[in-house]
Amino acid sequence: MNVHQLSRPAAIIKHRDVPTKTVDVGGTKFAYRELGPTTGVPVIFLTHLSAVLDNWDPRVVDGIAAKRRVVTFDNRGVGASGGSTPNTVEAMARDAIAFIRALGFQQVDLLGLSLGGFIAQAIVQLEPNLVRKIILAGTGPAGGTGIDRVTFVTIFDMIRAALTIKDPKNYLFFTQTPNGKKAAREFLQRLKERTNDRDKPIALGAFNQQLKAIRAFGQQRPADLSLIRHPVLVVNGDHDRMVPTSNSVDMARRFPNAELVLYEDGGHTAIFQYHGAFVEKALDFLDA
Repeated sequence: MNVHQLSRPAAIIKHRDVPTKTVDVGGTKFAYRELGPTTGVPVIFLTHLSAVLDNWDPRVVDGIAAKRRVVTFDNRGVGASGGSTPNTVEAMARDAIAFIRALGFQQVDLLGLSLGGFIAQAIVQLEPNLVRKIILAGTGPAGGTGIDRVTFVTIFDMIRAALTIKDPKNYLFFTQTPNGKKAAREFLQRLKERTNDRDKPIALGAFNQQLKAIRAFGQQRPADLSLIRHPVLVVNGDHDRMVPTSNSVDMARRFPNAELVLYEDGGHTAIFQYHGAFVEKALDFLDA
C-alpha cells in the first residue's frame, strides 16, 4: 500500500450504512447506532411516538454527525430493543439514563423530538449533571396545551390516512399546503434510503404504552422549568398539529436560558422539513 492510500481520511459512514449495535443495560438488550467523530460530547437522539431507528431523517442524522458524535437508540421494548415499554415518561427517561451510562458517557447533549422531548426534560430534571445542552423539537412541557389529546389526533389522522391510502405522517407531521405536501413526499422517500439491517417496526402493545405515557404527561402538574439552567434550543413548525406550537413558545419563555426557532409553514417535524436550516442552527447552538 502506498503512502497516499495510508494518509487518506476514513470514509464518512452515513446513517443508511452504519451497523446496528446492542448494549446490555441491566440485563436488557438496547439497540443503537452511532456515527460521527469519536471525540467530544455525544448528541443522544430521543425519538418520537412509534418511531424506531429508521424513522430519523438521514439528512438530520448525517448533518449533525458530520461534526458531532451522534447516537440514536430504541428505548426499552421498542424496535430491536428488548424488555417491555414503560407507560410513563419518567420511566423512559430512567431507561435512557441507564443506556447513556452503559455506553460510558459522562456528559451528553440531548436532541428530543416530540415524545423524545418529554423524555429529554425528564432526563435533565433527574440527572442535571449528565446533560450539557438540550434541543427540544416539536414538543412541549408537562401539562402543556393539547398534549393529552395526542392520542385522539393520532388515531384520527391514522384513519384519515387509511381512507386516502397514505402514510399517516403526511397528516401528522407536515402542513397540508403544497410546500408541506412536497416536504412530506421527499421525507418519506429519504426514510427508504437504508435498505440493509432495517429495524423492526414498533409493536402495537409498545405503541399503546407510549400513548398512555403521553396522555399522563399531558395531565401532569407543570414542572418548574426555571430550575433548568442549561442552554436550551426550542424548535418547531408554526403549525404543529400534534403538540400545538403554543407549547414551544411557552417552554422557551419558562426556561431561563432558551432560544426559540419557529419554521414558517412547518408542522410537527419541521426539523425534517427544513433539515438544512435546522442542522446548521443545531450545530451552531451545540458549538457556541
